Amino acid sequence: MWRRLRSALRSLRGSPAAPPPGSGGRPPAAMERAVVRCVPSEPKLSLRFVLPDGSARHMQRDQAEPLGRALARIATNAAKGHGKAGKKSKKARAEGGAEGEAAVPAVRLFSRDGAAVAEEVPNAAAWQDGAVLHIGDARYLVERNPPALTELRLPRSLLAGFPVCPKVSAEFAAPQHCLFRWFREQSPAGGGDAAEEAWVETAVAERVFTPSNALVGLRLKLRCTPGDGEQRYGPAREVESSGPVEAGPGACTFDARHLYTKKVCGHGSVRAVSYNILADTYAQTEFSRTVLYPYCAPYALEIDYRQNLLKKELAGYSADLICLQEVDKSVFVDSLAPALDAFGLEGLFRIKEKQHEGLATFYRRDKFSLLSQHDITFSEALLSEPLHKELCEQLAKYPLVQEKVLQRSSVLQVSVLQSTTVPPRKLCVANTHLYWHPKGGNIRLIQIAVAMSHIKHVACDLYPNIPVIFCGDFNSTPSSGTYSFISSGGIAEDHEDWVSNGEEERCSMSLSHPFKLLSACGEPAYTNYVGGFHGCLDYIFIDKNALEVEQVIPLPSHEEITTHQALPSVSHPSDHIALICDLKWK
Repeated sequence: MWRRLRSALRSLRGSPAAPPPGSGGRPPAAMERAVVRCVPSEPKLSLRFVLPDGSARHMQRDQAEPLGRALARIATNAAKGHGKAGKKSKKARAEGGAEGEAAVPAVRLFSRDGAAVAEEVPNAAAWQDGAVLHIGDARYLVERNPPALTELRLPRSLLAGFPVCPKVSAEFAAPQHCLFRWFREQSPAGGGDAAEEAWVETAVAERVFTPSNALVGLRLKLRCTPGDGEQRYGPAREVESSGPVEAGPGACTFDARHLYTKKVCGHGSVRAVSYNILADTYAQTEFSRTVLYPYCAPYALEIDYRQNLLKKELAGYSADLICLQEVDKSVFVDSLAPALDAFGLEGLFRIKEKQHEGLATFYRRDKFSLLSQHDITFSEALLSEPLHKELCEQLAKYPLVQEKVLQRSSVLQVSVLQSTTVPPRKLCVANTHLYWHPKGGNIRLIQIAVAMSHIKHVACDLYPNIPVIFCGDFNSTPSSGTYSFISSGGIAEDHEDWVSNGEEERCSMSLSHPFKLLSACGEPAYTNYVGGFHGCLDYIFIDKNALEVEQVIPLPSHEEITTHQALPSVSHPSDHIALICDLKWK
């Protein structure tokens, strides 16, 4: 029967009914498409097709509904369309009389092998990829859940020498299987006014495109064809940049560091990065521009400009783990996650409830898979989780300090990762940003006590004896109680940080934790360098019983940091400096 059906279709449309080999599931040019979207988690499926009269139809049908009802509705719609087409011609009505009446066409659905699909079959099972829908004499090749782009966007700011990472969101497709074609605007010297001559295709056919200096002043265009990795491709979409490529800033503080990180380290090693990237919500205030960073050119504080630098900097580190602090939610969703995804990194985000920024942890997909997440807000965990009961009872003796601790929205992000090549190897990766106030040492001690108890619960109770990597902006210098507590495993109740904000807020208690942690990058002179302060506040703490340091990537020189007085600057996107180290299992 299938041979007879194909023969009939050839005579009707002059083309084979089935897709030719290597077409990736695309219908032949002469056969119309009937696109079906059917997702198990949704009660309805959608069906889109164009009737012979040119009218588009979009139907929503229950997935459990018998096919016969859907076909009857299609027949009714087709008859209405035919009737309207007939009414458009007065001559047809005058000459044809009854021919203007709406005739209900025969509507049938045939499976890929040519057998008619029974009308009692549920819609979800009936509308399979490769089936053929008959509406009268018209034939439609069914495409079930074809790859489709739901979003395609280019960054607003493009700089020569900096990677352009589009945001690509797709359904029934994956960015790594999509086809990318980049075009540049026709230069004025090229001549030609026709629309098809306005764009010139580049030699780049990859997701990430780095414009050269020759493209300064020209806009870019991207054409993306969604694919699913099984030789199926959906309709292409195009997006043009809103502005032209601009000149880059020249040498950046991270250029020399990239010389050490050109390649991803081997499977027996882990390259870790910790970086406070300066949230836009803090950089774009009058106080920041006039008091905190008056030395920084205003345009260099703009988020679009800084994102160009950040994406190039982070991509160039070829890291396996990246822990970021002060990440705006919109920056994570629209910029960093799409960009780092293009370089093989998966991102996790935890927002602070009272702010628009939070923490982000990225891990390399071909090295790690995510087993579980155990994020907390310190104040909520302290009150609600039994493992903090003793600490909570002690804190209740100091109501002024307790109130401040509970007012803070600081969070802890904890992710358990498993090696993809050596499954027994697991890591507990923690990321945090502690309270910032210079006199808040006592608050930070409480926060870090909650953090260490929670990490102990994950790395000792839930996943016994897995190594810990604890990254973050701890807002604590090496001489602080917080640093001493983390690295030594305990803090005395008479430590000076318990009275960091005066005797009124004295809060004395003895704390301990079971880990043997080491600052992998040592104690740099500074990781934060602004006009009024410079000091070491950021660390990558590692479990020294299980991990050891292979190399620490040198920080930028003092001359590089102070070229534009302090940070941030036109050549450095944050007021902090990234810490980078290569670790290996013992």
